[in-house]
Amino acid sequence: MNNKLKAKLITIGDEILIGQIVNTNAAFLGDKLFSIGIPVVKTLVIGDEEQILLDELEDSILNYDVTIITGGLGPTHDDITKPTLIKYFKDELVTDEKVLTHVKNIFASRNNVMPEVNKAQALVPKNSEVIWNQNGTAPGIWIEKNNKIVIALPGVPYEMKAMIENIILSKLLDYFKVSMKEFYMQKTLLTTGVGESLLNEKLGNIYEIIGKNKMAFLPSSEGVRLRINVVAESMKSAEKEINNIETKIRNKISDYIYGINDESLELVVGKLLREKNQTLSLAESCTGGLISSRIVSVPGSSEYYTGGTCTYSNKEKINILGVKEDIIMKHGAVSEETAILMAEGIRKLMDTDYALSTTGVAGPSGGSKEKPVGLVWIGFSSKEKSYAKSYLFGERRDLNMGRASMRALEILRRELLNIEIKF
Repeated sequence: MNNKLKAKLITIGDEILIGQIVNTNAAFLGDKLFSIGIPVVKTLVIGDEEQILLDELEDSILNYDVTIITGGLGPTHDDITKPTLIKYFKDELVTDEKVLTHVKNIFASRNNVMPEVNKAQALVPKNSEVIWNQNGTAPGIWIEKNNKIVIALPGVPYEMKAMIENIILSKLLDYFKVSMKEFYMQKTLLTTGVGESLLNEKLGNIYEIIGKNKMAFLPSSEGVRLRINVVAESMKSAEKEINNIETKIRNKISDYIYGINDESLELVVGKLLREKNQTLSLAESCTGGLISSRIVSVPGSSEYYTGGTCTYSNKEKINILGVKEDIIMKHGAVSEETAILMAEGIRKLMDTDYALSTTGVAGPSGGSKEKPVGLVWIGFSSKEKSYAKSYLFGERRDLNMGRASMRALEILRRELLNIEIKF
């Protein structure tokens, strides 16, 4: 691909400017456009102001090959994208009958009467191409001018993402294929249970691994993502190069890598359980059902997840899980002994191959010198063994719950693969 191709992103919405919602669309679009060799070099958020969008459209046509606008395609007065596109490109709105039928069918399928205002969803610029939106009422818009592309998409993430992946990326590749001379490829290796600095130490000299290519360390509260970027003269060469880099990395830190790209740890664990035809149950206290929620977010999880309990009080730990009262009196609810008995109790109750438990001081209060805020015990039980491990995750309740759920799933992944638990 020609590395002179460049893209610009415009996100429309006062709700983003005032911090009511986070602009996740820009991150997704940046990743996808880079993957086809059209890197984003400018991204901005603007309010629902016509003149600002007009100015940005002028900048786009002069300076960028591709501009993607998200948001502002609704049927109400503050949705400015279509009227502004019409004004800038000196076009007119016409009704697309196929889109109108689609909108009507969506309302009918939900047993709702379609408001008259929603007919405006089927209005599109006359000199544009409609991008089909299978998941919503607002179609996308594709406009070409001076060998530049302007694309307007709905701001709803799952609608926009499907349109990008199913339609737009391939259309952009077709449009710019004449100038394709360099191929971009990106892969992200997902790690957990190890910090950024230790990962860097274990990998050693990064340039001996990646050569002239790029790799970024992207830490979060639940792990570190290693993003590899490769540019080559052909897709085959790019694929070979990125696979070589991945192999070198895995040779050094394979135990910590649980997945690639968008794979979640709960998806990875679910695949392993399904492959082994084994089952899981959960006994959660300080995570409050978060692990269970993550597990059931994966389609088909009923094949391996039988269920769990949120035994927050000592009474329920005793009555439901069979934790002995004298154990809690002697060692406390947040203890190795209690975590083990919780895991064993739910495994026997649900008759599963594996069980996990969590009990801890999530915070921000309730800690002590002996058991500070952030202390979490994670229990594991199988028919062969039971144990518990303690962790100190910090003082923020939300991060403690997320980290505990991630660590519990990683313990299970390592048990399923017979990998030593080094944390």
